[in-house]
Amino acid sequence: MHRPIARPNDHPPPPFDAPAARRLRAALGMGPEHVAHTLRVSYGLPYVTPHLVVAWERGAAAPSSSELTALAGVLWCSPGELIGRPRTLREHRTARGLAAEDVARAVGHELQAYLRMEETGQWRGTDRQSAALAELLALSLADFVTVTGREERLAELLRSAATTRWQAYVRPIAKLAPVDRRLLERVLQRLHQDYQGHMAATLSWGGGSGDAGDDGRDFLDRVVDHFWTAVENADA
Repeated sequence: MHRPIARPNDHPPPPFDAPAARRLRAALGMGPEHVAHTLRVSYGLPYVTPHLVVAWERGAAAPSSSELTALAGVLWCSPGELIGRPRTLREHRTARGLAAEDVARAVGHELQAYLRMEETGQWRGTDRQSAALAELLALSLADFVTVTGREERLAELLRSAATTRWQAYVRPIAKLAPVDRRLLERVLQRLHQDYQGHMAATLSWGGGSGDAGDDGRDFLDRVVDHFWTAVENADA
């Protein structure tokens, strides 16, 4: 039997941790054929074959949300143990094994309004609702900024802070990422110095402006990661 074709409005699957699935299966002493058999018989997935299970474990294919939940049942683990680092609100909810209704009720939103937020990636909650969401889904500050659709704007501000006068961006960045002001100032100063250091070092090696530009662009492309790493290190 062929695997059903996903409808256009089907939700995209969460990021799948293929090595974790392989490791958990091996720990249970199960072969791919045992996993496939249980998925067919106990979870109503008649199209699953050992070859498909192997493809999941090799990263050649990824299970859908419903398949991942069923696979977690077969492997006696939570869905979150089979998910890579979540990026979206839906992925974080799935990783916690929660239904959309549960999250909507816990944060005080109507279900349809909450589902629209998942679809658009734009969180529309009050401070109290935001705090409830972060607690329910165990979100770090970095995760919260990402799932509420603020990461792109944060990246724009950080790139400007790194390449121009960082002092001018303390306040707008603090509105997106409520970090202690003194810590934020130290982090932005460090990012500015690191970026300027990349540019100066590349030029001093005689690479020319082209190489310097490439090095600088690479730093700016990953500026959000650099920012959160610096926050964690400065706060340690």
